[in-house]
Amino acid sequence: MREYVLVLIVAAATTYLLGGVARRFAARIGAVKPIRDRDVHSVLMPRLGGIAVLGGVAAGFVVATHLPFLGMLPEIKEDAWGLLIAGFVIAVVGGVDDVVDLDALTRLAGQVVAAGILVVYGVQLNWLPLPDGTLLSLSPAQSAVISALIIIMMANAVNFVDGLDGLAAGVVFLGAAAFFTYSYGLTVGLSLNRATTATLVTAIMAGACLGFLPHNFFPARVFLGDSGAYLLGLLLAASTISLTGWLDPSVMSSPQNESRSLLPALLPLVLPIAVMALPFIDLLLAVIRRTKAGQSPFAADQKHLHHRLHLELGHSHKGAVLVMYLWAGLLAFGVVVIGLWATWVTASIVGVVVVAAIACTALLPRRNHLPHPR
Repeated sequence: MREYVLVLIVAAATTYLLGGVARRFAARIGAVKPIRDRDVHSVLMPRLGGIAVLGGVAAGFVVATHLPFLGMLPEIKEDAWGLLIAGFVIAVVGGVDDVVDLDALTRLAGQVVAAGILVVYGVQLNWLPLPDGTLLSLSPAQSAVISALIIIMMANAVNFVDGLDGLAAGVVFLGAAAFFTYSYGLTVGLSLNRATTATLVTAIMAGACLGFLPHNFFPARVFLGDSGAYLLGLLLAASTISLTGWLDPSVMSSPQNESRSLLPALLPLVLPIAVMALPFIDLLLAVIRRTKAGQSPFAADQKHLHHRLHLELGHSHKGAVLVMYLWAGLLAFGVVVIGLWATWVTASIVGVVVVAAIACTALLPRRNHLPHPR
């Protein structure tokens, strides 16, 4: 645990220190786009915060591979290199888009390349659960395609939720924290090796998001941009895939672990869906809404969930972000709690928190008709 905490601190400190550098660099090269119709901020803002996040992630991986516990496994070192290379590629694609507005096909091509790098380095799903409780073993071709699709979808989902100051970084931090809790707790509970790629990736993600939030929380001084959003989405997908590949479902569902059933083995697949449920729903609704209106699915508008909280329900900018944090944390940690400790007590506690979250969402908006000075 101490090495994971150290890596988290290194990633957070590096990202924080690079935040100002990224802001000044973005302003110098003109990575400051005009305010769009869908935006809710009122001043021009540098959009290359992904540079700071990439630096923090790289520092975290470099330190981890030189530690006596995390660095002793060749698998972690190999995965770290794959994640660094793929992360660099997808951050560069997003960074170029932040500067010159790439078309959708070019962005997709870059994402496919980054996903392919991870697949080549062995970050792949090996099995999928079936409705009857059995498992489907994937062929190498199936594994590569499905893994790449998950990576691309997650990168775009994080980018979609990045619409208010601090929103994407905070949501990903909560998801990473919940995933770390589950991954590390699983290794302890099953007496397995605690050095895993999935746990390491979530610790680094959590640290990078923590280090970036002081620059990005309302009122923001630099935006995450496509560079940072794509990178965080790729890492979140990679943690899911690597943990699923590392787990042996037969052990999780063996007679010795009958009380646990197969549910804990499925949580790596369920957890990222839970934490990113809001952006995934938002993405689906956006595609349906724009297609019905005869627009491109990639057209911009102000009808995302976070926009509706701010512009329609009347939450302040900061209040809308905190509400989204509340739901992301509830979904992520709720899945972990119920999945690992499924009792009527835990279910009741989660139910009470859900009611409180609904009340905060619907009954506590503060209507601010004038833009906040920045």
